[in-house]
Amino acid sequence: MLKNNNYYLIFHIWLVSLITLVSSIIIVGGLTRLTDSGLSITEWELVKGVFPPMNSDDWLKYFESYKKIPQYSLLNNNMTLDEFKYIFFWEYAHRLLARFIGIFYLIPFLFFIFMNVLKQKYIIDLTKILILILIQGTIGWYMVKSGLVENISVSHYRLSIHLFIAFSILSSLFWILLNSLNRSNKIFFQFNTNNIVLKSLLIFLFIQIILGAFVSGLDAGKVYQTWPLMNGSYFPDDTTIKNLFNLNLPSAVQFLHRNIAYLIFFIFLYFAFNVLKKRESHLYVNLLILFLVILIQILLGISVLLSGANIYLASMHQISSIFLVVVALKLYHLSINT
Repeated sequence: MLKNNNYYLIFHIWLVSLITLVSSIIIVGGLTRLTDSGLSITEWELVKGVFPPMNSDDWLKYFESYKKIPQYSLLNNNMTLDEFKYIFFWEYAHRLLARFIGIFYLIPFLFFIFMNVLKQKYIIDLTKILILILIQGTIGWYMVKSGLVENISVSHYRLSIHLFIAFSILSSLFWILLNSLNRSNKIFFQFNTNNIVLKSLLIFLFIQIILGAFVSGLDAGKVYQTWPLMNGSYFPDDTTIKNLFNLNLPSAVQFLHRNIAYLIFFIFLYFAFNVLKKRESHLYVNLLILFLVILIQILLGISVLLSGANIYLASMHQISSIFLVVVALKLYHLSINT
């Protein structure tokens, strides 16, 4: 809880704003990947890159830098300047939003500390998130570097780390908001058997998010575009059972992504059965919401496959994953007995 009740509203507005901003950058980041825009700016430009190119000479300079990387020479050697501007602005928007989040986080946080508003636990938790934000910026550039020398896209391993940290920041902020709104001090995750089913659901949700980044990074959604079978077979026909866990194979990654989705659904059904059996009525509303979000997520995932990885459906699939994590966390928070 806060030391001074007069700052509750301001603190909550700040947290909600941060959650909205982090959700927005996840969406913009996803679209940056879907439009193959992530390598359009070939330097970090932490300070200089705040402003976009202001004249034709600046544009040509950025375009010439882009022409030196493999993605241009191997994939986009017919690209015009206007086409380059399109991919540039997705990456530029992503980086600008990241800078804004950093400033929007740091200044109010320092204000709350200066005004002696926060209790020690909040200061520690929010400091950890600040460190994550700083690490996230470094990982973002580390990811971009992986596509500037030999590859035509960024490393799917680095992309998954980048996305995982983003969802970790989002989840941590949302948990602090839930605790503050409910005047509680529930621990985010404890390694014990309490709420083991719901904890398992959350773990597999994050595994699925990581695999989703792998699917995106490898364009694995374009390999098998049929459902429920993969071109008439449960297993992909271009690999062996031994290679089903090879995270460098697009077909194997898609197979795992599909099956983790099924597992999440069945874990949820088992949890819901127990909630109804025990008549835990305080969980009913959030349980229903989570059920609906899971169904929407599954339907969107299938639609992405059948549509040939349509960019709008793929973006909606990622957006719904944000709602999925948030609703699951709310249900988990409600289920913890204090």
